[in-house]
Amino acid sequence: MSRTTLSKIEAGEPGVSMAHYASVMYVLGFIDELAAIGSAERDPTGTTLETEHLPERVRAAGQGRKA
Repeated sequence: MSRTTLSKIEAGEPGVSMAHYASVMYVLGFIDELAAIGSAERDPTGTTLETEHLPERVRAAGQGRKA
């Protein structure tokens, strides 16, 4: 990794690839946190927004197939 890329990571520039961020996290000993970054448990707002977009029930309860 070049010094320029590392400087971009330190500055928070958005054009740096996730592979570079993962490399830095590995070197600093934070690689276990990488999996937690995208976990739904750590994003209650995202979970709420996703739940709002779930399809609504079409049939009323109890009106399924008749046997």
